[in-house]
Amino acid sequence: MAELGGKGKAGGSHASGVEIDQPTGQETTGHEWDGIKELNTPLPRWWLWTFYATVAFALVYVVLYPALPLVHSATRGVLGYSTRGEVEVALTAAKTTQAGNLQRIATLPLEEIAADSELKRFAVAGGRSAFLVNCVQCHGSGAAGSPGYPNLNDDDWLWGGALEDIQTTIMHGIRFDQDADTRISQMLAFGADGILGGGEIVEAAEYVLSLSGGEHDSALADRGKTVFADNCAACHGETGAGNRTLGAPALNDAIWLYGSARENIVAQITKPRHGVMPAWAHRLDATTIKQLTLYVHSLGGGEVRQTASAASD
Repeated sequence: MAELGGKGKAGGSHASGVEIDQPTGQETTGHEWDGIKELNTPLPRWWLWTFYATVAFALVYVVLYPALPLVHSATRGVLGYSTRGEVEVALTAAKTTQAGNLQRIATLPLEEIAADSELKRFAVAGGRSAFLVNCVQCHGSGAAGSPGYPNLNDDDWLWGGALEDIQTTIMHGIRFDQDADTRISQMLAFGADGILGGGEIVEAAEYVLSLSGGEHDSALADRGKTVFADNCAACHGETGAGNRTLGAPALNDAIWLYGSARENIVAQITKPRHGVMPAWAHRLDATTIKQLTLYVHSLGGGEVRQTASAASD
């Protein structure tokens, strides 16, 4: 017994023959690698019970819910529950709720939809969703446009900003050769086709700059006024106010589709660029187009259709 006690103090082993690690006082497993011995340190009881509980939970889950993947599906579980089914139920309920408003939008004229504040709110929200899917690629997520793509937030319209005008543009597009009713406007290539000389084009550009209050050469602009009157006023108007019937833009404001710099204006007169907008009537249903119309009209630049008497006043 004395020898065993002395050996225990030295860190050799218990009386039972289990070896004790001297620095920690822990039993060892008896395993040794390169002089390193493994301590026999059991996991905490709370950890073991937590692990056993997760195993039990997993087994119950596998039995109750879809869990194990198969070749073309998965095990359904005793409850037959699925998140996909839950989403389908929610979507069906949402469509049922929306059906009444969508039916009203489909049958009512745009003006009556706009006059009903609640229905208009619903239509504008739907139009915004359609815009984010179909229109942001060109007009931007905020509808602010970019060079060659119109800003839809302002009140400068090539073809008119009333509800019917916007709807027609969305339905039939601009210069879209697959729609017989597409909007068409074609500016002459005054330089490329030899209609005007280089000097005349520069003079016309200076006059256009003067119309919008831009920095310009007064002497050249004076000569450009005659060039403009002879070649440009027929579409853009004598004062450069534009002509929506022809899709001719106003030149007397600070809103430009291809840039307001002198070189941009000269380039457009010399060989104009003509953008193309697709006809969405071939891609979207009539109800969605109405919603898009109301959304674009609501962005800030929408106009009220004037009657003939009001226009004459």
